[in-house]
Order: sequence, then structure tokens, then C-alpha cells
Amino acid sequence: MSRPLLFLDVDGPLNPYAAQPERRPEGYTTIRVTLRPGRPLRVWLNPGHGPLLLGLGYELCWATTWMDAANRWIGPVVGLPELPYVDFGDGLFAERPDGVHWKTESIVSYARGRPFAWVDDEQSPADSVYVAAHHPGAALLHHVDPRIGLREPDFTALTQFAARA
Repeated sequence: MSRPLLFLDVDGPLNPYAAQPERRPEGYTTIRVTLRPGRPLRVWLNPGHGPLLLGLGYELCWATTWMDAANRWIGPVVGLPELPYVDFGDGLFAERPDGVHWKTESIVSYARGRPFAWVDDEQSPADSVYVAAHHPGAALLHHVDPRIGLREPDFTALTQFAARA
């Protein structure tokens, strides 16, 4: 039996971008990333997150606007190997009239009925409704506060879901 998927967003869960701008959270390191010409992006990452995520019993997958760039910039800092990623293609930031997040349909499609958990800071009830209607497997849409990122209660919820899935 295959392990459930864990879809990982970067900004919010791994990079608590909404924390006080002048105060890096304890346990985090700062990197500067230039994805596009212009001012570098400040990213806070916790090197302890990778081992914790790898120990959860999931098959990990990036579900982030970073897409494959997460393997170059984020994974090495947090201690994750190269991971597959959801390719959002032309769907990046495309607003839907039903209020479903622009990532949701692609994540459900990628999962192909497999149980999955998705950690993000932008899910809404509309996403839960969409997943329930279009995904036959078990799913956990787990909201992470972008001011604090992944914490112990988040890892507990993910562990409990993996045990049931």
C-alpha cells in the first residue's frame, strides 16, 4: 500500500513570511533568493522541518508557486531531498468564480484518488467542498498560520491523519 501524499506550500508553512518583519522566528535561518530580476526575496526557513516532515510517513510533494525552484532554494536549507512538484502551469494565481483556490484543482488531479494532506495558508471552506466533491480518497486540508509557520500541533495533526489514511 502506498503512503499518502503530503503537498507542501512554502510561503506560510515553511517560510512564516507574515511574522514581524524585523524579527526572524526562533530556530529559523534567513536566505535571500532572487527568482526574478530585482530585489531579493527574504525567506525564513527552519532547518529542523525537513527531518520532521520526512519522518511523518508521507510521500512529499511541493505544492507552491516556487514549483521546481523549491528544490534548489528551499529543500537544501530545510533538509529535504529533491521532491516532485505540482506544475501549476498557466493556472498560477488564476481566480475562480466559485472561490476555490487556484491550486486546488491541480492538487486533486495530481493526487489521482490517493489519500493526501495539504499544508497551506490560503485554503478556504470552498476548497474543502471542492475536494469532497472531486476526490474519492481521504484528504486533510491543513491551514498553517503564516505568522508562525509549521509548529508541533501541525505535525501532530499530520501524523494522526497519516495513521488513519
